[in-house]
Amino acid sequence: MSDILLYAVTSLLYALLGWHFWHTRWSSGAQAEQAAEGAGTGIASWERLAILAPFALHSYLLYASLVAQAELHFGFSQALSVTLWLTVLIYWLESMIYDVKGMQALVLPLAAACALLPAFFPGPETPTYTHTFAFRIHLLVAMLAYSLFTIAALHASLMMLLERRLHAGTLAGPLASLPPLMTLETLLFRIIALGFILLSLTLGSGFVFSEELFGQAARFNHKTVFGVISWIIFAALLVGRFGWGWRGRTALRWTLAGFAALLLAYVGSMFVLQVILGKV
Repeated sequence: MSDILLYAVTSLLYALLGWHFWHTRWSSGAQAEQAAEGAGTGIASWERLAILAPFALHSYLLYASLVAQAELHFGFSQALSVTLWLTVLIYWLESMIYDVKGMQALVLPLAAACALLPAFFPGPETPTYTHTFAFRIHLLVAMLAYSLFTIAALHASLMMLLERRLHAGTLAGPLASLPPLMTLETLLFRIIALGFILLSLTLGSGFVFSEELFGQAARFNHKTVFGVISWIIFAALLVGRFGWGWRGRTALRWTLAGFAALLLAYVGSMFVLQVILGKV
């Protein structure tokens, strides 16, 4: 089976599962049926196993393109693909620990789109220094940080929706079965705190070991500037949370702002260079 077909199958399976979770959890018909039967919106064993099918294919494709190859091709499409791969993995594991339901309908369609991107945007060939083990570790930590903040942004978006529905008095279906906002908020800040540690390691190693990792002294470019801006936003958010008890809409807006800056740090700049300007 050719790689392009594997990309298509992976994306299709993610999309079908995303449609399944939307149809059985989020559609108005499903909500009415669940309300009438008192059914939960948890993940069945077969659904949990089904998610592993596209995830395994996605894992193979990432390994084949980013690890097995002698030359590393990495651009905005690979960054998004790795980020959503890690998001699916972390959320799959998280769903076995926390009673957070219904997010698969949001995560899986995003994974379907991002898993397919490298087939159309293979990314530029990277310099020889990217072949080193140290750089691969640096890249892995950075992508794990991206993934955690992706989950945080999804949680923040869901919490904003929950808050609006609560104020409107229209909380029903899968939204009604979600944990209280306080529980979701606690989980959100745990994810942000871990992501902030990994982001700090990414930026710190990039500055301190720039010569070893990138073959040149540290310099300020679009990626560095937006990365530092994102770090400052999340640092201020954590200080505000644990120092002054920030919560609610203030915390959610800071979370989304920090995530937007983090996307611009690499994915956004590489998209502009590769797709719009065609420079790499």
